[in-house]
Amino acid sequence: MSAPPSVTQVQVESCVFPPAVKPPGSAKTFFLGGAGVRGMEIGGRFVKFTAIGVYLEDDAVPSLAVKWNGKTADELTDSVDFFGDIVTGPFEKFTKVTTILPLTGKQYSEKVAENCVAYWKKVEKYTDAESQAIEKFLAVFSDENFPPGSSILFTQSPEGSLTISFSKDDSIPEHGKAIIENKQLSEAVLESIIGRHGVSPSAKQSLAARLSGLLKPNEPEEIAAAAAKPQEN
Repeated sequence: MSAPPSVTQVQVESCVFPPAVKPPGSAKTFFLGGAGVRGMEIGGRFVKFTAIGVYLEDDAVPSLAVKWNGKTADELTDSVDFFGDIVTGPFEKFTKVTTILPLTGKQYSEKVAENCVAYWKKVEKYTDAESQAIEKFLAVFSDENFPPGSSILFTQSPEGSLTISFSKDDSIPEHGKAIIENKQLSEAVLESIIGRHGVSPSAKQSLAARLSGLLKPNEPEEIAAAAAKPQEN
């Protein structure tokens, strides 16, 4: 078992992501890999919809270090494979999506489902199992609404389960609302955020900046500097 990484919190707009959390669906405490905003250019201005924090279990550091030790933040930011290794790595992940603007469960889940299905069809991996998983995913969100400050929570197991939880404030529930057993869906949720066409470039930059230090276990001063570096949103 690896030692817990020493990292700082990250603030995105008014949302503060603590350095460590214990997510629903896991017995472990995860560290904050990085955080950023999701937004879109509308009418000539950047409108921010959600703040997203990505947490990893401690074993993520030695797992990722095998391939990525010594890489700079810029090198990691520019690497599709690096983020792919986070998505598919043999360790648990936890993603907290906190609303900045109000959002309905239907709006959120339909957009995620649309992106997932489009990707699966492109790579010819859309089967009946994925279709059924998407139906379950949409059903979990069907009656939910997310005012500003509420959160959508995903705990992702490397075995393929996706635990979905909701919170109306900064608290994190002990148990999830639903568990969907589908590895492709579990990975696709995180892929949609930090993958090649991820919706939060600032979360990717934050992950790269903080992990580039953590992947240098023999340089504690650089670890501290990377973990404490302010993130631009």
